[in-house]
Amino acid sequence: MSTPVIALDAMGGDFAPRHEVRAAVEAARSWPVRILLIGHRDRLQPLLREYGGSGLPIEVVHAEEVIGMDENPLIAIRRKRQASIVVAAQLLKAGICQAVVSAGNTGAVMAAMKFIVGTLPGVERPALAVVLPTRTGYVVLIDAGANVHVRPFHLKQFAIMGATYAQLILKVSNPRVGVLSIGEEDIKGNALTRGLHEIMREAPVHFIGNVEGKDIFTGSADVIVCDGFIGNVVLKASESLAEMIGALLKEEIKKRPLAQLGYLLMKPAMHAFRRRVDYSEYGGAPLLGIQGLAIICHGRSSPKAIRNALRVAKEFTEARMAEAIQARIAADIQSAHAQEKRSHG
Repeated sequence: MSTPVIALDAMGGDFAPRHEVRAAVEAARSWPVRILLIGHRDRLQPLLREYGGSGLPIEVVHAEEVIGMDENPLIAIRRKRQASIVVAAQLLKAGICQAVVSAGNTGAVMAAMKFIVGTLPGVERPALAVVLPTRTGYVVLIDAGANVHVRPFHLKQFAIMGATYAQLILKVSNPRVGVLSIGEEDIKGNALTRGLHEIMREAPVHFIGNVEGKDIFTGSADVIVCDGFIGNVVLKASESLAEMIGALLKEEIKKRPLAQLGYLLMKPAMHAFRRRVDYSEYGGAPLLGIQGLAIICHGRSSPKAIRNALRVAKEFTEARMAEAIQARIAADIQSAHAQEKRSHG
Protein backbone atom coordinates (compact mmCIF):
# COMPACT_ATOMS: atom_id res chain seq x y z
CA MET A 1 0.00 0.00 0.00
CA SER A 2 1.22 3.52 -0.78
CA THR A 3 2.24 5.90 2.00
CA PRO A 4 -0.83 7.50 3.67
CA VAL A 5 -1.25 11.22 3.02
CA ILE A 6 -2.79 13.16 5.91
CA ALA A 7 -3.84 16.81 5.93
CA LEU A 8 -3.24 18.52 9.28
CA ASP A 9 -5.18 21.71 10.02
CA ALA A 10 -2.27 23.64 11.50
CA MET A 11 -4.29 26.71 12.53
CA GLY A 12 -7.19 25.20 14.43
CA GLY A 13 -6.16 24.46 18.02
CA ASP A 14 -5.76 26.65 21.09
CA PHE A 15 -1.97 26.43 20.72
CA ALA A 16 -1.83 26.51 16.93
CA PRO A 17 0.29 26.43 14.93
CA ARG A 18 3.19 25.55 17.26
CA HIS A 19 1.73 22.31 18.65
CA GLU A 20 0.58 21.18 15.20
CA VAL A 21 3.96 21.78 13.55
CA ARG A 22 5.83 20.00 16.33
CA ALA A 23 3.41 17.05 16.14
CA ALA A 24 3.81 16.86 12.36
CA VAL A 25 7.60 16.72 12.63
CA GLU A 26 7.49 14.04 15.34
CA ALA A 27 4.96 11.96 13.36
CA ALA A 28 6.95 12.22 10.12
CA ARG A 29 10.04 11.00 11.99
CA SER A 30 8.15 8.11 13.62
CA TRP A 31 6.02 6.54 10.87
CA PRO A 32 5.88 6.23 7.09
CA VAL A 33 3.40 9.02 6.44
CA ARG A 34 3.23 12.17 4.29
CA ILE A 35 1.77 15.24 5.99
CA LEU A 36 0.15 18.26 4.33
CA LEU A 37 0.42 21.11 6.82
CA ILE A 38 -2.49 23.49 6.13
CA GLY A 39 -2.14 27.11 7.23
CA HIS A 40 -0.44 30.43 6.61
CA ARG A 41 3.00 29.71 5.16
CA ASP A 42 4.58 32.73 6.89
CA ARG A 43 3.75 31.21 10.28
CA LEU A 44 4.39 27.56 9.44
CA GLN A 45 7.72 27.62 7.62
CA PRO A 46 9.73 29.26 10.46
CA LEU A 47 8.32 26.71 12.92
CA LEU A 48 9.19 23.85 10.58
CA ARG A 49 12.79 25.05 10.54
CA GLU A 50 12.77 25.50 14.32
CA TYR A 51 11.63 21.91 14.90
CA GLY A 52 13.98 20.43 12.31
CA GLY A 53 11.36 19.55 9.73
CA SER A 54 13.55 20.15 6.68
CA GLY A 55 13.92 17.05 4.55
CA LEU A 56 10.91 15.30 6.11
CA PRO A 57 7.81 14.35 4.05
CA ILE A 58 5.93 17.47 5.18
CA GLU A 59 4.47 19.95 2.69
CA VAL A 60 3.03 23.35 3.60
CA VAL A 61 -0.28 24.11 1.85
CA HIS A 62 -1.09 27.80 2.16
CA ALA A 63 -4.43 28.86 3.67
CA GLU A 64 -5.09 32.55 4.33
CA GLU A 65 -7.89 32.27 6.88
CA VAL A 66 -8.79 30.59 10.18
CA ILE A 67 -12.21 29.71 11.62
CA GLY A 68 -12.30 30.75 15.27
CA MET A 69 -13.73 28.64 18.09
CA ASP A 70 -16.61 31.08 18.63
CA GLU A 71 -17.72 31.36 14.98
CA ASN A 72 -20.91 29.85 13.59
CA PRO A 73 -19.68 26.72 11.76
CA LEU A 74 -22.06 26.76 8.78
CA ILE A 75 -21.67 30.48 8.13
CA ALA A 76 -17.90 30.30 8.55
CA ILE A 77 -17.26 27.46 6.08
CA ARG A 78 -19.35 29.28 3.46
CA ARG A 79 -17.72 32.68 3.93
CA LYS A 80 -14.14 31.66 4.62
CA ARG A 81 -13.29 29.59 1.54
CA GLN A 82 -9.57 29.95 2.31
CA ALA A 83 -9.85 28.80 5.93
CA SER A 84 -7.44 26.01 6.87
CA ILE A 85 -10.15 23.42 7.63
CA VAL A 86 -12.01 24.27 4.40
CA VAL A 87 -8.82 23.83 2.36
CA ALA A 88 -8.16 20.52 4.16
CA ALA A 89 -11.69 19.32 3.34
CA GLN A 90 -11.23 20.27 -0.31
CA LEU A 91 -8.01 18.24 -0.45
CA LEU A 92 -9.83 15.23 1.02
CA LYS A 93 -12.71 15.67 -1.44
CA ALA A 94 -10.23 15.78 -4.35
CA GLY A 95 -8.50 12.60 -3.18
CA ILE A 96 -5.18 14.39 -2.61
CA CYS A 97 -5.15 13.12 0.99
CA GLN A 98 -6.89 10.21 2.70
CA ALA A 99 -7.54 11.81 6.09
CA VAL A 100 -7.81 15.15 7.88
CA VAL A 101 -6.74 15.89 11.47
CA SER A 102 -7.92 19.07 13.22
CA ALA A 103 -8.02 20.51 16.74
CA GLY A 104 -10.10 23.43 15.53
CA ASN A 105 -13.76 24.42 15.86
CA THR A 106 -15.50 21.02 16.14
CA GLY A 107 -18.69 22.21 14.48
CA ALA A 108 -16.73 23.68 11.58
CA VAL A 109 -14.78 20.45 11.10
CA MET A 110 -17.99 18.39 11.05
CA ALA A 111 -19.74 20.86 8.74
CA ALA A 112 -16.80 20.92 6.33
CA MET A 113 -16.68 17.13 6.24
CA LYS A 114 -20.42 16.74 5.73
CA PHE A 115 -21.05 19.51 3.21
CA ILE A 116 -17.73 19.66 1.33
CA VAL A 117 -16.48 16.07 1.51
CA GLY A 118 -19.85 14.33 1.79
CA THR A 119 -21.01 11.08 3.38
CA LEU A 120 -20.48 7.56 2.11
CA PRO A 121 -23.25 6.14 -0.13
CA GLY A 122 -26.12 4.97 2.06
CA VAL A 123 -24.89 6.72 5.22
CA GLU A 124 -27.44 9.27 6.42
CA ARG A 125 -25.46 10.73 9.32
CA PRO A 126 -21.72 10.65 10.09
CA ALA A 127 -20.94 9.97 13.75
CA LEU A 128 -18.12 10.65 16.20
CA ALA A 129 -16.58 7.54 17.75
CA VAL A 130 -14.43 7.69 20.89
CA VAL A 131 -12.45 4.95 22.60
CA LEU A 132 -12.83 4.73 26.38
CA PRO A 133 -10.80 2.49 28.69
CA THR A 134 -12.54 -0.38 30.51
CA ARG A 135 -11.45 -2.98 33.05
CA THR A 136 -10.76 -5.48 30.30
CA GLY A 137 -9.66 -3.30 27.39
CA TYR A 138 -11.55 -0.61 25.49
CA VAL A 139 -15.05 0.30 24.36
CA VAL A 140 -16.12 2.34 21.33
CA LEU A 141 -18.75 4.95 22.23
CA ILE A 142 -20.69 6.22 19.20
CA ASP A 143 -22.11 8.89 18.71
CA ALA A 144 -20.04 11.22 20.92
CA GLY A 145 -21.46 14.53 19.76
CA ALA A 146 -22.15 14.81 16.03
CA ASN A 147 -25.94 14.23 16.13
CA VAL A 148 -28.24 15.49 18.86
CA HIS A 149 -31.49 14.41 17.18
CA VAL A 150 -31.54 10.92 15.65
CA ARG A 151 -33.92 8.12 14.67
CA PRO A 152 -33.50 4.39 15.37
CA PHE A 153 -32.25 3.86 11.80
CA HIS A 154 -29.36 6.25 12.44
CA LEU A 155 -28.34 4.38 15.60
CA LYS A 156 -28.39 1.15 13.61
CA GLN A 157 -25.90 2.66 11.17
CA PHE A 158 -23.80 3.96 14.08
CA ALA A 159 -23.71 0.40 15.43
CA ILE A 160 -22.42 -0.92 12.10
CA MET A 161 -19.74 1.79 11.92
CA GLY A 162 -18.71 1.29 15.56
CA ALA A 163 -18.47 -2.49 15.14
CA THR A 164 -16.32 -2.01 12.04
CA TYR A 165 -14.01 0.26 14.06
CA ALA A 166 -13.76 -2.31 16.87
CA GLN A 167 -12.98 -5.12 14.42
CA LEU A 168 -10.43 -3.39 12.21
CA ILE A 169 -8.63 -1.16 14.73
CA LEU A 170 -9.16 -2.74 18.16
CA LYS A 171 -8.97 -6.25 16.67
CA VAL A 172 -12.16 -7.52 18.37
CA SER A 173 -13.31 -10.47 16.26
CA ASN A 174 -17.05 -10.27 17.04
CA PRO A 175 -17.77 -6.98 18.84
CA ARG A 176 -20.65 -6.98 21.33
CA VAL A 177 -22.89 -4.00 20.59
CA GLY A 178 -25.14 -2.49 23.25
CA VAL A 179 -27.54 0.45 23.35
CA LEU A 180 -27.05 2.91 26.21
CA SER A 181 -30.23 3.09 28.27
CA ILE A 182 -31.54 3.34 31.85
CA GLY A 183 -32.16 -0.38 32.30
CA GLU A 184 -31.25 -3.74 30.79
CA GLU A 185 -34.82 -4.72 29.88
CA ASP A 186 -36.10 -3.95 26.37
CA ILE A 187 -39.01 -1.95 27.76
CA LYS A 188 -36.70 0.45 29.63
CA GLY A 189 -35.58 3.74 28.10
CA ASN A 190 -37.16 6.39 25.90
CA ALA A 191 -38.98 6.09 22.58
CA LEU A 192 -35.66 6.11 20.70
CA THR A 193 -34.05 3.21 22.55
CA ARG A 194 -37.25 1.16 22.82
CA GLY A 195 -37.82 1.52 19.08
CA LEU A 196 -34.31 0.38 18.30
CA HIS A 197 -34.34 -3.23 19.48
CA GLU A 198 -36.27 -4.76 16.58
CA ILE A 199 -34.14 -3.21 13.84
CA MET A 200 -30.92 -3.84 15.78
CA ARG A 201 -31.66 -7.56 15.85
CA GLU A 202 -31.75 -7.41 12.04
CA ALA A 203 -28.44 -5.52 11.84
CA PRO A 204 -25.22 -7.34 10.86
CA VAL A 205 -23.77 -6.91 14.37
CA HIS A 206 -23.61 -8.94 17.60
CA PHE A 207 -26.38 -7.08 19.44
CA ILE A 208 -26.57 -7.69 23.21
CA GLY A 209 -29.43 -5.33 24.08
CA ASN A 210 -29.43 -2.45 26.52
CA VAL A 211 -26.45 -1.48 28.65
CA GLU A 212 -26.62 0.95 31.56
CA GLY A 213 -24.28 3.77 32.50
CA LYS A 214 -22.66 1.51 35.10
CA ASP A 215 -21.71 -0.94 32.34
CA ILE A 216 -19.71 1.50 30.21
CA PHE A 217 -16.37 0.84 31.92
CA THR A 218 -16.85 -2.81 32.94
CA GLY A 219 -15.99 -4.30 29.56
CA SER A 220 -19.42 -5.92 29.14
CA ALA A 221 -19.74 -4.35 25.66
CA ASP A 222 -17.23 -3.55 22.93
CA VAL A 223 -19.41 -0.92 21.23
CA ILE A 224 -22.00 1.30 22.94
CA VAL A 225 -24.47 3.21 20.77
CA CYS A 226 -26.31 6.38 21.77
CA ASP A 227 -27.34 9.75 20.38
CA GLY A 228 -24.75 12.52 20.26
CA PHE A 229 -26.26 14.48 23.16
CA ILE A 230 -25.94 11.60 25.63
CA GLY A 231 -22.62 10.48 24.16
CA ASN A 232 -21.02 13.89 24.55
CA VAL A 233 -22.18 14.15 28.17
CA VAL A 234 -20.68 10.71 28.89
CA LEU A 235 -17.41 11.67 27.19
CA LYS A 236 -16.99 15.01 28.98
CA ALA A 237 -17.96 13.52 32.36
CA SER A 238 -15.49 10.66 31.88
CA GLU A 239 -12.63 13.01 31.01
CA SER A 240 -13.42 15.29 33.94
CA LEU A 241 -13.61 12.35 36.35
CA ALA A 242 -10.23 11.00 35.22
CA GLU A 243 -8.64 14.43 35.69
CA MET A 244 -10.24 14.83 39.12
CA ILE A 245 -9.02 11.41 40.31
CA GLY A 246 -5.48 12.28 39.23
CA ALA A 247 -5.61 15.66 40.97
CA LEU A 248 -7.03 14.20 44.21
CA LEU A 249 -4.36 11.51 44.30
CA LYS A 250 -1.62 14.13 43.96
CA GLU A 251 -3.13 16.25 46.74
CA GLU A 252 -3.45 13.32 49.15
CA ILE A 253 0.06 12.03 48.42
CA LYS A 254 1.56 15.46 49.12
CA LYS A 255 -0.14 15.57 52.53
CA ARG A 256 1.39 12.30 53.79
CA PRO A 257 5.14 11.48 53.90
CA LEU A 258 4.46 7.74 53.98
CA ALA A 259 2.20 8.07 50.97
CA GLN A 260 5.04 9.79 49.10
CA LEU A 261 7.29 6.82 49.87
CA GLY A 262 4.57 4.44 48.72
CA TYR A 263 4.13 6.45 45.54
CA LEU A 264 7.75 5.79 44.60
CA LEU A 265 7.02 2.05 44.73
CA MET A 266 3.76 2.50 42.82
CA LYS A 267 5.17 4.88 40.20
CA PRO A 268 5.20 2.36 37.30
CA ALA A 269 1.58 1.38 38.05
CA MET A 270 0.54 5.03 38.31
CA HIS A 271 2.15 5.84 34.97
CA ALA A 272 0.32 2.89 33.39
CA PHE A 273 -2.95 4.13 34.91
CA ARG A 274 -2.39 7.62 33.52
CA ARG A 275 -1.73 6.22 30.05
CA ARG A 276 -5.01 4.29 30.16
CA VAL A 277 -7.12 7.33 31.07
CA ASP A 278 -5.20 10.10 29.25
CA TYR A 279 -7.13 11.29 26.19
CA SER A 280 -3.87 12.33 24.50
CA GLU A 281 -2.99 8.63 24.12
CA TYR A 282 -5.97 8.24 21.76
CA GLY A 283 -5.35 11.45 19.83
CA GLY A 284 -8.89 12.36 18.93
CA ALA A 285 -12.29 11.11 17.80
CA PRO A 286 -12.76 9.82 14.25
CA LEU A 287 -15.78 11.10 12.34
CA LEU A 288 -17.04 7.92 10.68
CA GLY A 289 -19.32 7.70 7.67
CA ILE A 290 -17.70 10.36 5.49
CA GLN A 291 -15.82 9.89 2.21
CA GLY A 292 -12.45 9.37 3.82
CA LEU A 293 -11.65 10.14 7.44
CA ALA A 294 -11.46 13.08 9.82
CA ILE A 295 -9.95 12.96 13.31
CA ILE A 296 -11.27 15.69 15.61
CA CYS A 297 -8.98 16.59 18.52
CA HIS A 298 -9.46 18.67 21.66
CA GLY A 299 -8.79 22.35 21.13
CA ARG A 300 -6.25 22.17 23.97
CA SER A 301 -4.46 19.18 22.47
CA SER A 302 -0.77 18.76 23.23
CA PRO A 303 1.76 17.88 20.52
CA LYS A 304 1.57 14.30 21.84
CA ALA A 305 -2.20 14.18 21.34
CA ILE A 306 -1.98 15.56 17.80
CA ARG A 307 0.88 13.19 16.96
CA ASN A 308 -1.26 10.27 18.17
CA ALA A 309 -4.19 11.56 16.10
CA LEU A 310 -1.92 11.43 13.05
CA ARG A 311 -1.00 7.85 14.00
CA VAL A 312 -4.68 6.91 14.30
CA ALA A 313 -5.39 8.52 10.91
CA LYS A 314 -2.57 6.45 9.41
CA GLU A 315 -3.94 3.23 10.96
CA PHE A 316 -7.47 3.94 9.74
CA THR A 317 -6.22 4.66 6.24
CA GLU A 318 -4.17 1.47 6.13
CA ALA A 319 -7.16 -0.53 7.42
CA ARG A 320 -9.31 0.95 4.61
CA MET A 321 -11.90 1.90 7.19
CA ALA A 322 -14.10 4.02 4.92
CA GLU A 323 -14.27 1.26 2.30
CA ALA A 324 -15.17 -1.33 4.95
CA ILE A 325 -17.94 0.85 6.38
CA GLN A 326 -19.33 1.54 2.91
CA ALA A 327 -19.42 -2.18 2.08
CA ARG A 328 -21.18 -3.10 5.33
CA ILE A 329 -23.73 -0.31 5.09
CA ALA A 330 -24.49 -1.31 1.48
CA ALA A 331 -24.90 -4.96 2.50
CA ASP A 332 -27.28 -3.99 5.32
CA ILE A 333 -29.40 -1.81 3.01
CA GLN A 334 -29.56 -4.61 0.43
CA SER A 335 -30.57 -7.11 3.13
CA ALA A 336 -33.29 -4.76 4.41
CA HIS A 337 -34.68 -4.31 0.89
CA ALA A 338 -34.72 -8.08 0.32
CA GLN A 339 -36.53 -8.63 3.61
CA GLU A 340 -39.08 -5.96 2.74
CA LYS A 341 -39.78 -7.67 -0.60
CA ARG A 342 -40.29 -11.02 1.13
CA SER A 343 -42.68 -9.49 3.66
CA HIS A 344 -44.76 -8.00 0.83
CA GLY A 345 -44.42 -11.04 -1.39
